Amino acid sequence: KETFLRTEEQIMHIVMMALAGRAAEEVFFGKVTTGASDDLRRVTDLVYSTIQVYGMNSRVGQLAFPKDPNAMPGDKPYSDSTAEAMDEEARKIVDDMYAKTVELISEKKGEVEMVANLLLDKETITHDDMIDLVGPRPFTGNEAYQEFVSKRFVLKKDKELNEDESTEDEKDDSTNVDNSGLTPGLAFKG
Repeated sequence: KETFLRTEEQIMHIVMMALAGRAAEEVFFGKVTTGASDDLRRVTDLVYSTIQVYGMNSRVGQLAFPKDPNAMPGDKPYSDSTAEAMDEEARKIVDDMYAKTVELISEKKGEVEMVANLLLDKETITHDDMIDLVGPRPFTGNEAYQEFVSKRFVLKKDKELNEDESTEDEKDDSTNVDNSGLTPGLAFKG
């Protein structure tokens, strides 16, 4: 399941998440490696999209300049000064988000180490593992997100559905008396 609409705050959280690997390298090792190159490409694309496509930048304004796949290199529907403003804003946003990410990783260094140690033990960890390790998120995700990432959430929902069905079955059994000696659906109950 996919979320198609995002707020600027949500996009900035995605940017911080993508920058977290590089920030962790800086915090834990005092230097960065080339390991984050794909994350940086994603961050760059996302930040430029907030500026050029989504109109989420006060300096550039509520304008949209989507990329034209048929355009010739160098063709753009805006001036050089607007392009320069976009570049400056993108750099500022990424620098600000990186600084916030380094600060957060530094604040949560103990929790990051716990996650790293669990990864050394398990290689793959789940959303539920993260909750067991560092606690629940400081905000709740929507139900579709919870269903997608949490096996416990799905099991809880299944249990609630089964309890609701049992309650309805009991009501149906008490109101629908069948004198044939057979209970409808009994052969199919597990």
